[in-house]
Amino acid sequence: MNHFEYRGGKLFAEDVDLTKLADAAGTPLYVYSTATLERHYRVFANAFPAGTLIAFSVKANGNLAVLKTLAQLGAGADVVSGGELKKALAAGIPPQRIVFSGVGKTTREMRLGLEAGIHQFNVESEPELEALNETALALGKRAAVTIRVNPNVDARTHAKITTGTSETKFGIPWSRAREAYARAGKLAGIRIVGVDMHIGSQVTELGPFQQAFARMAELIDTLRRDGHEITRADLGGGLGVPYRLDDPPPPDPEAYARIVTGLNRDLGVELIFEPGRLIVANAGILLSRVIYVKDGEAKKFLIIDAAMNDLLRPALYDAHHDILSVNEAGPARQRYDVVGPICETADLFAHDRELPVLKSGDLVAIMTAGAYGAVMSSAYNARPPAAEVLVKGDAWSVVRPRMSDDALVEMDRLPPWLGS
Repeated sequence: MNHFEYRGGKLFAEDVDLTKLADAAGTPLYVYSTATLERHYRVFANAFPAGTLIAFSVKANGNLAVLKTLAQLGAGADVVSGGELKKALAAGIPPQRIVFSGVGKTTREMRLGLEAGIHQFNVESEPELEALNETALALGKRAAVTIRVNPNVDARTHAKITTGTSETKFGIPWSRAREAYARAGKLAGIRIVGVDMHIGSQVTELGPFQQAFARMAELIDTLRRDGHEITRADLGGGLGVPYRLDDPPPPDPEAYARIVTGLNRDLGVELIFEPGRLIVANAGILLSRVIYVKDGEAKKFLIIDAAMNDLLRPALYDAHHDILSVNEAGPARQRYDVVGPICETADLFAHDRELPVLKSGDLVAIMTAGAYGAVMSSAYNARPPAAEVLVKGDAWSVVRPRMSDDALVEMDRLPPWLGS
């Protein structure tokens, strides 16, 4: 469910008319709904027992206003860089509710986490374990650690967002798990607290989760018999969302929770989850204006002012996003390739998509763009990325201003031998 709907023939975000918003704030423009963020967080969090840590995946959407909205609901954060850690702290997320994931943590980032006093590091390799140990000892600290173990479970999702099979870069292979924990147990700067597992993103069936979690339960039993104190289970994120209006509903969080809590009856561990897309994807849209309608040899092109530098998912993953006309049109329909202005053939939002008949100046909304949208944007073709707005009821606020062309140019520096 989201809070974008037609009223009197116009698309609204909560109680904000998107036509008026586009006129005031310009396009392209990301628009986030507070009500949707709050609803999705509560639906997920309320499915689990008290004491469960819901660590929002900052890589899905790192806007400070989004993070603070979730922090006020009690969310923690799953971060994968020093920058994301600083963003989470700046948004008011307590360090004891932050987990640090990622395969390439630097010693600088490790120091940031240790000095902040975060909840845990999710370690993904033996070399990282050694580096974290040395960094912790140099600071006179012990790092709370889970080791991410690769269960070799196929999440049956897109190849580029599958993370739990043996062919991916993530985690320690299942065959080396006990060896890695044995090594960790001998390191003075490491305090083993649990096990971490994450099989992928946009998973739309519960079977892979059930298989992976069952393997985790077996591993926890084994590690405890080996003498390790395992008190936490970090189960990652990954629950999918509908990207098409006619998609079947994704797995219900309560059904997902029943699988986990059933396995946890005998384990008695603190549960940690890292949802991202599930919370924020349907809470955001990318608002764009039609520049031209171009006739090709055998098709029409709808050229809009948003581009692949604003929303990369269609070019990167061949991802589908529904596209709506902001003003409800009549019954006449037309098939278009919806494209942006970037000088790349891959700058394509939709191929042969049936839409209302549109003209230059009309507004469209690219739906389900709140996750992996603005965070993956760039300034390719010297195009400043889209601005971002947060809506709450009938109020709205720019939460990332649009950078000017001049500001973008001024980011570069000339070396002395080139003069000024």
